[in-house]
Amino acid sequence: MIIKKAILAVLMTAALAGCETQTEGQQRATTGALLGGAGGALVGQAIGGNTKSTVIGAASGALLGAVVGSATTPQEPRGGQLCRYQDRYGRIYTAPCDDRYYNRNY
Repeated sequence: MIIKKAILAVLMTAALAGCETQTEGQQRATTGALLGGAGGALVGQAIGGNTKSTVIGAASGALLGAVVGSATTPQEPRGGQLCRYQDRYGRIYTAPCDDRYYNRNY
């Protein structure tokens, strides 16, 4: 029994450590999949009342949750950077950086 708990603890730690380097979109998709899978399992169990319907509900909910979580991620400008520009009249404004910024050709 203690060995099973130790193995479970190691697997949980490894799973959580993998989340550290995810982008925001990947984190939202993962969270959506977890919540959708749990909700789908509950709905599948409530509707079907057997293991098959619970598994189908969990898989469907996880897929739908991942898609929704990924699709609702806010999109940022390339790199998320805003640059300051000056027009020919001396006015300064900010806008998403263009390729000159990323190529260091400014």
